[in-house]
Amino acid sequence: MQENRPRPGRRPDRPAPERDAQPSERLVYGKNPVAELLKSGAGVDTVLLAEGMAPAVASYYTALAKEAGATVKRVHPNKLRQLSGTDSHQGVAAFASEIAYAEVDDLLAAARARGEAPFLVISDGIEDPHNLGAVMRSALLCGAHGVIIPKRGGASVTPTVIKASAGAAERLPVARVVNIGETIRRLKEQGVFVYCADMDGVSLRKNNLTGPIALVLGSEGSGVSQLVKKLCDGVLRLDMAAPGTGVDSFNVSVAAGIILYEIQAQRAGNV
Repeated sequence: MQENRPRPGRRPDRPAPERDAQPSERLVYGKNPVAELLKSGAGVDTVLLAEGMAPAVASYYTALAKEAGATVKRVHPNKLRQLSGTDSHQGVAAFASEIAYAEVDDLLAAARARGEAPFLVISDGIEDPHNLGAVMRSALLCGAHGVIIPKRGGASVTPTVIKASAGAAERLPVARVVNIGETIRRLKEQGVFVYCADMDGVSLRKNNLTGPIALVLGSEGSGVSQLVKKLCDGVLRLDMAAPGTGVDSFNVSVAAGIILYEIQAQRAGNV
């Protein structure tokens, strides 16, 4: 029997490269499993839809993905077969995060364990995973005890968020809640003073940011929702040196870094 050797001057055939493995994620495939995953509020990084999928079906999964804060990519059906190892993928798959979320009480307990007043960051619908990751990185470096995110309507902790946070998302406790407004009410009942960042607030350094505090950051497009804003004890504003330039606000992750550093400085008694 003739051996199957590569011809001289020709490299052996190699399997087609697959998507680079990401930390703490698993592949879910099939129409119902992916739909339930997206509806559950679990962290989803990317949804893969087969090219040639019926437009109505593709629109349905695209809408679910947007609500879950996931990106959508169209791929050849063979790619889904390679990733799932089966022809029964039904034209849809998703990469789901396996990050373990904490409870809000765990974040408060972490503050007590360090003998410090609570310092929390709340996402009111930050959609871009890179922005959420950058916020988490600043939160960790500025001494926050944890981050609170919504189960629906914003980015969850996905591999993209972890990478953007430079690993901070795996070191900083993250609680995921059904209702941001109700969570703010509970925090206020426990003595936490809640601020949000918005253009019509009080200039940052005119606020006393010591003591138990939570900072709410809104979505990239619409900012902090009106209901959440009304629940907050105070509203912070970042002054700009160049008004009238057509750029009327800071990127949410940049604003977060500035405000969180100011909170850290005041809590340390350096201001």
